[in-house]
Amino acid sequence: MKVEEENLDIFRMLSESAKRRKEEKTRLLESLDLKNFFDEGNIIINMRTCKGAECKLCIKACPTNALYWGYGQVKVIEELCLYCAACVLNCIVSNCITISRKRTEKKTEKFGTPREALMLLNSLSNTKRARIIEKRFPSQKGYIEIRIREILKRTIGNAKTELAGEIF
Repeated sequence: MKVEEENLDIFRMLSESAKRRKEEKTRLLESLDLKNFFDEGNIIINMRTCKGAECKLCIKACPTNALYWGYGQVKVIEELCLYCAACVLNCIVSNCITISRKRTEKKTEKFGTPREALMLLNSLSNTKRARIIEKRFPSQKGYIEIRIREILKRTIGNAKTELAGEIF
């Protein structure tokens, strides 16, 4: 019985520690005027393929300075990382930097090449664009009604301008 209680305490402590780290990260990013879009994330740098000493492009691209050069290799400060894909997009070696991130909708995304990152970002943009269009035009009928109103306003406005020109 005592062993179970100790195990529960360990799990509770780990859970509380993770919560504290997440709160610290949120507070830190807010102080930099940045928003965290991901619940969880992970960044892995393959030091065997990394050309860090020669290029350091990922370090220059990082918007939060989460990547830095230390002890002859690229290192990561996880608390600062936004998992934004800037490092992957600028890396000259495919699959050298791999990012895995979980969105608030619980969707997990993983990419390690600029192509994968761009395809993911493009699909997200398309989804967002579709949602915006759907809000603005809920149906084909709604779209047609809005277009007719816009055309009528333009036509009536032009007619008034022409009439005003004839009167004066």
